[in-house]
Amino acid sequence: MRITTIGATATAVAVLASPITSTPAPTPATVPAVPAASVVSKPAKAASVHGEARISYIESIHDDIRFTIHAEQTPFTRPMPPTAPEGLSTDARGTLKFSHSRGEVTGWAEATVDCLVTSGRTATLTAVVTKSNVEEPGARLGISVQQGGKGKPDRLGFSWGVVNVDPENVDENGQLVRPQAGSCMAPAPFTTVIKGGYKVIHAEITKSPTQPEPTPHHS
Repeated sequence: MRITTIGATATAVAVLASPITSTPAPTPATVPAVPAASVVSKPAKAASVHGEARISYIESIHDDIRFTIHAEQTPFTRPMPPTAPEGLSTDARGTLKFSHSRGEVTGWAEATVDCLVTSGRTATLTAVVTKSNVEEPGARLGISVQQGGKGKPDRLGFSWGVVNVDPENVDENGQLVRPQAGSCMAPAPFTTVIKGGYKVIHAEITKSPTQPEPTPHHS
């Protein structure tokens, strides 16, 4: 995939007491045991990031660059036999769209989210291109998002442009070829949101069902 200028430059705890009906007081020998309250747990929240925004990118300061992200973590839904037959704790679903306009020329892409991981107000995700006029279908793009706080703007990073360059990876014409991003791999959010924004919901990753519990150590 050749690097281009206009290109990819884009989830109560309710205590349910059993009802008790009024009955004559039984003799001590026949006092029934009162059923224990049952506890219903909330479903575990899912990590997610949603929103759309225009960013300011230092290399294309006057260009109109926008990203729309709707991603939610869905652990162990993308089997990868034989190494990870259940999938990964960072498996995700959703969509990524971006557009980069310079004058009358616009590069754009739509991609399907395959991985998401969060930490506080920050998220990294990857998505595989399905349609684009600047990217090859099947290419994986890496995105990072930082939700601003205390008056600070949101930020975003992407796995092309000034990052993800291998100097020795060139095509037959000597042009740099961008390496593919691995799942959930993205740079720090190095651009600033100037319009719109993102909402990041953090959740800890889930332990793999195939990993054994650690053996207690006795001294």
